[in-house]
Amino acid sequence: AAVACTLATPLLAQALPEDASASARQLVRWATATADHQGLPFAVIDKPAARIHVFSARGQWLGSSPVLLGAALGDRAAPGVGSKPLSQIRFEERTTPAGRFVTEPGRNLRGDDIVWIDYDSAVSLHRVRSVHASERRSERLASPGLRDKRISYGCVNAPAAFYDQFIAPLFGQARGVVYVLPDTESFASIFVAASAYQ
Repeated sequence: AAVACTLATPLLAQALPEDASASARQLVRWATATADHQGLPFAVIDKPAARIHVFSARGQWLGSSPVLLGAALGDRAAPGVGSKPLSQIRFEERTTPAGRFVTEPGRNLRGDDIVWIDYDSAVSLHRVRSVHASERRSERLASPGLRDKRISYGCVNAPAAFYDQFIAPLFGQARGVVYVLPDTESFASIFVAASAYQ
């Protein structure tokens, strides 16, 4: 199934797609104005919208895409979840934590390249892949429904083509910054400094 990804053009390099949320726009304004991303490429994962927006180290918007997220709502990683086998992770523990994360390139147990968002909680950004075929993850990415995007154990799944074009070259070679917007807690409680920035 085709997945609609938005790619920036040179004329739109400082912009965001029209459907980007107000919270995502506010965070990007703050991050670029204060250089919070420290000259590293960065991404904003908008959990309420189930989308990722990717930026260069200079703060230029490069592209956006739908993503799959943790099946459970919640903005904190459950204690010890990173050391549990998947079969022992309870549904309510399958959250994608919110906050600011310095990413690192890595490999999963199968040798696939991934980007660690929160290593201790075993949360990564990687190409979409199914644990079970019945999950229909590729179809979920293409679906307009936000509920369809909640399926993972906490990791962020991006379309393979989008990952190969934007994630792997920027975040798969060196460190980057990922901002994950909350879905249950307030924006101000997670991004205190950015909440005052208009």
